[in-house]
Amino acid sequence: MPDIRRIQNELRAAGVDGWLLYDFHNRDAIAYHVLGMDYGKFTSRRWFYWIPADGEPVRLCHKVESTKLDSLPGPKRLYLSWRELHASLTEILAPARKIAMQYSPMANIPYVSIVDGGTVDLVRSLGFEVVSSAGLVQPFQAVRRAPARNAPVQRQDGEQQFRAMPHIQDQISPPLGEGDTGV
Repeated sequence: MPDIRRIQNELRAAGVDGWLLYDFHNRDAIAYHVLGMDYGKFTSRRWFYWIPADGEPVRLCHKVESTKLDSLPGPKRLYLSWRELHASLTEILAPARKIAMQYSPMANIPYVSIVDGGTVDLVRSLGFEVVSSAGLVQPFQAVRRAPARNAPVQRQDGEQQFRAMPHIQDQISPPLGEGDTGV
């Protein structure tokens, strides 16, 4: 079960209106990890999970795989046609403007550049600004890498390490300039 309050705190701190997690054919391991879902169960249809900075999350599933997100909190909406999908996305994302997704402008951070261009185009065509979830992913993925045998202690250590990253980065290399990717 995802820690929705923690995610919402991160969203507010990042200045985004919400995080739209999405998957098709098990392409996004980050989404499965953040949501605490089983990555091994194959997905043949697109699903979306909207976590707004404030309010209740919403599950959006295809009618063929209507139970895919049943382990998650929030009301469920179902779609069958692409028209229903577009209408449902418009409704669940409103009144948000800035939406985080596993996307990286110019693919500068390939680790989070997971959502396909067509889906990013779709969300943009509905009137929303898509921004990278890279800053949101880091706290959750840094914790993930800790060995399970010491999980409670290492979870705390992982969070402390994440908070120290900017300070450490400044010591090992100069800050990146505007538009510089460091690659």
